[in-house]
Order: sequence, then structure tokens, then C-alpha cells
Amino acid sequence: MNEENASLKGRWALILGASSGFGAATARAVAQAGMNVFGVHLDPRRSIEQAEAVIADVEAAGSRAIFFNTNAADARRRARVIEAIAATLRDAEYPTIHLMVHTLAFGSLRPYITESSEEATTEEQMDMTLRVMAHSLVYWTQDLVRANLLGPGSRIYSMSSMGSQRAAPHYGAVSAAKAALEAHTRQLALELAPRGIAVNCLMPGVTDTPALRAIPGHEKIIETVLTHHPAHRLTTPEDVARVLVALADPRVTWISGTSIPVDGGEAAISIA
Repeated sequence: MNEENASLKGRWALILGASSGFGAATARAVAQAGMNVFGVHLDPRRSIEQAEAVIADVEAAGSRAIFFNTNAADARRRARVIEAIAATLRDAEYPTIHLMVHTLAFGSLRPYITESSEEATTEEQMDMTLRVMAHSLVYWTQDLVRANLLGPGSRIYSMSSMGSQRAAPHYGAVSAAKAALEAHTRQLALELAPRGIAVNCLMPGVTDTPALRAIPGHEKIIETVLTHHPAHRLTTPEDVARVLVALADPRVTWISGTSIPVDGGEAAISIA
């Protein structure tokens, strides 16, 4: 592969959950590397400014930003977004998505067992959490492949955490979704390998994002990591975004079906 073909300039990224946290940092980082960005996010009017800020930063880097404010877990809305992406790429220099990043984080944070059924995770909440945070990876990938928008050299990254392997208060449904996400990642890697498409999962350390701040008791989680982490700091969205830019290098093709810690050593230590 020559250096021109190894460049990210002009290629396209699709980021699910692009307006905050890992998604926003990734959009900014890949744009700085020359990539154009399709962003899918769900923001009400009161928070739309954060998506607009990401768009502005992507465009300031000289890249294109095409964002969709819609529910990424809804099948009909997903179909409309994919149709719009296909129309944009029909005559593009690079007609497929080079990098897809799944960072959707929305789910139930209720316990399973409570004195009152009104306070426990319901069947509907469990199903919603798994659908948004895990199953949607499969559905987006299926539809993109069928639309010929993923091809040889494309790579997909989902976003898990050590929470997939550990129990914590209020985290049961999300933990289940993270574990399912990793299983989906492995299966997609197996089935997409003949097409030359890589699928992996990143496992960031504890990161101060809106998703973390939604967890009851997150202050204690942050305090524990700051005390015990060998670097005495949290992971940042920018740490993860820089890793994604490195892994987006078209010459990096032989990593697939695995979960990659991005935590500065957090998972290697015992936090008791």
C-alpha cells in the first residue's frame, strides 16, 4: 500500500452517538486526521448546542460533517440515515465507510431486586437497554453491509468497559448490554472476515462522560480510580479518540474479534 492510499484524508467515518463523550471526541480527532464525518446523535433542543459545536469543529478542520439528530435504535430512522449516507457516497472518491464507531450509551440504571416492583428494572427497560447499547450494533452493521457501504478495509469499533465483567449497584442491565456487545463484536468479526471488514471492541477505563455521571454513586467510582490508578487520573475521551485514529490507519488490517483496553493500566491493577 502506497502512502497516498494509507492516508485518511477524504475517507468517511460514521459515529453513532456523535454529540458528546467518546463520540464527540472521536469526531473531532478523525476530522483533524482528514476524515469526513457522518454523525448520528439524539439531542433535544436544550442540548443541541453540543452537536452544533462538534459540527463546527469538524468543519473548522477542513472536513465535511453530515449529522442526523435521530434515534439510532429505531429501524425506520436507521433506514433513512443509511439511505442518505448512500446518496452522499454514491459518487464519492471513497464510496464506503472506512471507520464506524458505536458509542450509544442509554439504558436502565435500576436494580434488579427491590422491595417494590416499581423501583426494579422492568422487562421493557431491560429490552431497551440491550437493544440500544448492544443489538443496535448488529442491526446497523447488517444494513450497511446490505447497502454496500462497508467493504474491504472498513473497520468497526464498539465501546465496552470492564463493567461487562463486573457487578456493581444499579449497573445490571448496562453490564448485560456490554457483555452482549462484546459477544456481538466477536460474531460480526467472524462473519465479516471474508469481506475484509474488521470488528473490534474498545474497553476504555473510567471516563468522566455523561454516561458515567448518570450512574448513581459515580462520585465514589471516580474517587476510587483516582486513588488506585497508577497514573492517578481518569481516562479521557481524547485518550480513546487518539487510539481510534491510530487504528483507523488503512495499513492496520489484522486486528479483529477482540476487546482492546484503553485505560492506562487500570484493568491490570486490583481495586478492592
